[in-house]
Amino acid sequence: MMAYTDIKQSPWYVVNADNKKRARLNCIRHLLKQIRYKDLTPKPIQLPRRPPDKGYVRPPITKQTFVPDYYD
Repeated sequence: MMAYTDIKQSPWYVVNADNKKRARLNCIRHLLKQIRYKDLTPKPIQLPRRPPDKGYVRPPITKQTFVPDYYD
């Protein structure tokens, strides 16, 4: 399949995956290098001063719904 479909306009890439961690990092880097992008760093902004603290009181834990712990 690769002998017939690997052409200059749409090449196939093979990842050397003897070391899985290195293979994944190399693949990610290669994919990101294929994308053209320009620097989108935002200009610094001036934030207004924070209003004074009015004393937040947390609601009782029994009235809150928590996400279940799947992993320890």
